[in-house]
Amino acid sequence: MREMEFKMERSGLLKEGDHVTVTEGVLPSNYYYTIDPSLAMSGNFPFRERMLEREGVVTEVIENARGFYVKVRFGE
Repeated sequence: MREMEFKMERSGLLKEGDHVTVTEGVLPSNYYYTIDPSLAMSGNFPFRERMLEREGVVTEVIENARGFYVKVRFGE
C-alpha cells in the first residue's frame, strides 16, 4: 500500500472514506498528481517514485496553519 498527501485549497471538498481518482502530470524531471476534478494536488515525485495506481480512498483530512491536506491510500 502507498499513502500520499495532497494539498486542498478549501475545506469540505473531500471527506474520509471518499473514493477518488487521480490524474498524472509530467514535468521535465518529476511527476505530480491531481485528485479529479482538480480538488487537490500532490507535491512533485521523481521518476523512480512514479505511482502505478490511479484510484484510492481518502483516509484523513487535516487542517492546520498551512491549509488543508488530504491523505489518500492506494493499493499498490
